[in-house]
Amino acid sequence: MTIEIWQVDAFTDRAFAGNPAGVCILPEARDTPWYQLVAAEMNLSETAFLRPKDDGFELRWFTPLTEVDLCGHATLASAHLLWERGLLSPGDQARFETRSGLLTADRDEASRWIYLDFPSTPAAACDPPHDLDRTLGTQPLWVGASEYDLVVEVSDGNTVRNLDPDMNALARLPYRGIIVTASGEGESGNPDFVSRFFGPACGVPEDPVTGSAHCALGPFWGGRLGKTKMVARQLSRRGGVVRVELAGHRVRLGGQAVTILHAVLLAGPGVGDTGEA
Repeated sequence: MTIEIWQVDAFTDRAFAGNPAGVCILPEARDTPWYQLVAAEMNLSETAFLRPKDDGFELRWFTPLTEVDLCGHATLASAHLLWERGLLSPGDQARFETRSGLLTADRDEASRWIYLDFPSTPAAACDPPHDLDRTLGTQPLWVGASEYDLVVEVSDGNTVRNLDPDMNALARLPYRGIIVTASGEGESGNPDFVSRFFGPACGVPEDPVTGSAHCALGPFWGGRLGKTKMVARQLSRRGGVVRVELAGHRVRLGGQAVTILHAVLLAGPGVGDTGEA
């Protein structure tokens, strides 16, 4: 059985920017260790595994170290690939069964922007972890915890851009990741807010563009700015842009994507060898 895999740059309109995701479309489910081995081999922040179902696709996401409950950029990459490969017709909605329930994606045919419908995960204020200022190298203005992540507001975009945190210390914190954010005032392109995302505990020291982080950032900055529609920029080295729209208990995340790589798995459990590790 031939198993194909693609690499897609998400939340960008140009190659070699945004956040690269692996996407593997399977005719039937494999066991969890197989998914994890492939994700570790791809060594991207996320690899998505899709399996067709009656009304859409089962979708699972794996970092090089673990399976996660929610991922924006790999969902965007998956939806992009389904339309690009003709597995969805223009105008069809992409529907994904995931650990976070039903997620959908719609594509604007004129602009080719893709809009994800995700759950809102607002952060509630909390006490900062011990020595957080030393760990990040800056003084937080506000700290809160969402369902998955620690959200830290700092003074400005330059502070976000120049952070060089202690990754070992961040990895010991009891969160999927640490989101550091600031107003986009004065930034090129006039984003409403900027951020970076660090997830060393999941095997992702820094994620280039993190869609699911905006499920927490959207409600936070929407409340601060009095807006329901915003544009966000993630200030990683690769960089990327996310459109954010608040819709009650849901958040719409808009982005673009570019396919970079198409390959065939030649070896691995059930793909030409015994899978002995």
